[in-house]
Amino acid sequence: MATAFDSTFTNGWMDRFAASAHATETELTTLDQQVGDGDFGVNLSAGVRATQRLRSESDGNAAAGAAQDDPSAPLGSAASAFLDEIGGTSGPLFGLLFQALSAAVAAEGPLLTTTGLAAGTENGLAAIRRVGDAKPGDKTLVDALTPAAEALRAAPDGTPPDRALALAADAAWQGVRDTAALRARMGRASYVGERASGIPDPGAVGVALLFASAAGTIGSLGPHLRITG
Repeated sequence: MATAFDSTFTNGWMDRFAASAHATETELTTLDQQVGDGDFGVNLSAGVRATQRLRSESDGNAAAGAAQDDPSAPLGSAASAFLDEIGGTSGPLFGLLFQALSAAVAAEGPLLTTTGLAAGTENGLAAIRRVGDAKPGDKTLVDALTPAAEALRAAPDGTPPDRALALAADAAWQGVRDTAALRARMGRASYVGERASGIPDPGAVGVALLFASAAGTIGSLGPHLRITG
């Protein structure tokens, strides 16, 4: 079993993340209309659309020497797209995560490894916390990203990247479901008080979508947000 992947994997991951964002845009918008500005679904779709455009431009320049086989390149395109072209609160935060992932994967290169993914996710989480000052329990995307980072770091040596990302996705979805019971202490959701009770944080959902898209496209949020037990 391979324990390191090339750019085929990260290209497919970003393609499935884009498809997941588009497929769930309406559900994300509905969630954000209840606890936020109502623009998260639109911004996430715009971010992945801009990412795909930058990736196409990068592929077009490959003949001129761009590193088409670099597994960090699709993540770098996502970082540029979300940091430079997407507004609101979530765009820059997702940009920081992609930026950290791209840098860590490149540092571990030339292939994508679980170690690189773990380092990038932890670095992205740290950057987001420095900028946004959010901590676990505030009902933000940090509540999904923290358990995802912990799952990647705890993956046994030799865990293939796709398996490690599946573990991160499971942890992130649980983090999403847990946000439903939290009282928001950051952002617009903190102003709606009890009206946010029982509603998962949309930014946390976006984080879970990212990790889950490593395995396949998410067509509906319903099965993942259902609280059981």
